Amino acid sequence: MDYSTLGYEIGAEGGVAVITLDRPEVMNALDAQMRAELRHALTAAGQEARVVVLTGAGRAFCSGQDLGAGSGAAGLDLEQVLRDEYMPMLQAIVECPVPVIAAVNGAAAGAGANLALAADVVIAAEGAVFVQAFTRIGLMPDAGGTWMLPRLIGQARALGAALFAERITARQAADWGMIWEAVPEDGFEARWRGRAQQLAEGPGVAFANIRRAMRESWSNDFETQLTLEGRLQGECGQTRDFREGVVAFNEKRPPKFEGR
Repeated sequence: MDYSTLGYEIGAEGGVAVITLDRPEVMNALDAQMRAELRHALTAAGQEARVVVLTGAGRAFCSGQDLGAGSGAAGLDLEQVLRDEYMPMLQAIVECPVPVIAAVNGAAAGAGANLALAADVVIAAEGAVFVQAFTRIGLMPDAGGTWMLPRLIGQARALGAALFAERITARQAADWGMIWEAVPEDGFEARWRGRAQQLAEGPGVAFANIRRAMRESWSNDFETQLTLEGRLQGECGQTRDFREGVVAFNEKRPPKFEGR
């Protein structure tokens, strides 16, 4: 499929798919077309690749909802847009069968910040910032922000970020546990590409089961979680990757995983 708002590339042998938000003239703001295309691209990448990277073109990652799109943001039925467009887009990230990395190259604001935080791993350039900008226009955080932020950084910081709508630097976000790491600008792309390749060469079933177990843990009691762990670990134990991992460990060499 040809995309008008995205760049889409996939590496050799279907290892890493890179989806680039490509509306730099509006700091990659999300309009209806981009939301639809992003959902499609994430679904396709989940079938074609072993890991997906989501990044932005130009100086921003994503500035959030396009406030100038269509007839103007003030005329939108926000509940309907969130239900029909944002929810499927975010679910495409969470339900992607392979790991998703957000490579945050610049500003991530409003829904753009929460789009990044929906990924499994967030790697940000040190010049990037995260802003829960919603109250600046009389709104509350959406796109999963009220669910993700308290879980990532705790209630006190989540409330402060939402109420004050102040910039959180990439380094601060990393120190708080909001993201995985902040990387110097000159090594940013090499870092996220290296991390993506590392995951692409890893044990795919184990990755999928880790993601599922971590997400379900929030709604499970301890006994239920132990039962889930046992079942998912049993699946991992039946894979070629587990057998290869044990053999490689005994032979003192790096394992060669299938990746799926």
